[in-house]
Amino acid sequence: MARRGRPRGPPAPFQRDTCQPAIKPEATRYFRTRSCIPILPIQPPPHDRPGSTQEKEAMSNTSMGRRHRLGLFAAAFTTLAVAATPLAAGECPAEHMRADATKPVAHAAKGVTDTVLASIDLSQEPAAIKDRLFRLRRLTIEPGGIVPWHSHGDRPAIIYIVQGEIIEYASNCAVPIVHKPGDVATERHVTSHWWENKGTQQVVLLAADLLRDPHDKNM
Repeated sequence: MARRGRPRGPPAPFQRDTCQPAIKPEATRYFRTRSCIPILPIQPPPHDRPGSTQEKEAMSNTSMGRRHRLGLFAAAFTTLAVAATPLAAGECPAEHMRADATKPVAHAAKGVTDTVLASIDLSQEPAAIKDRLFRLRRLTIEPGGIVPWHSHGDRPAIIYIVQGEIIEYASNCAVPIVHKPGDVATERHVTSHWWENKGTQQVVLLAADLLRDPHDKNM
């Protein structure tokens, strides 16, 4: 009786780069067959491939959009800066400070109320400063109002802006100075100036000064 054996023949071709061999057991103990499972590379859709035309166009559009927005922002900032250049906020910029930068004007007082809230005779205090009144005043300047030109040569003062926006034209500053609520202005012996309310809101100031001449009606 002939003995059964493994069938002989040429082996099935085997390609390592396209398939892997798989040994599958059959019903009989003597026979096994070799099969090949092809391995195919998975290709992403064209629009998902890194560096594809669609991706490059999307990245380019995003970059252009970002540059456009930055350009608009820079232009707006420059416009605001240029528009604000003629005025100084709160105090005179150092580069514009110089003597006699602003000449006196003859504007009369207009729309201004000056009220002395309290005063202290410093000659009666331990400081013993003769002929000096330490005063606290409230000034209200109506829209279009003017505090006329005056000097602080012998009357130092500190001004606190309570309400509204007012413009100061100081002798020692080449540009107008805008004062807003919360600002503090110091007025020393080198200061001569006038103030103007160009807004639509009443301006309220608190002024503390050292008065020598009781007949001094300067604001």
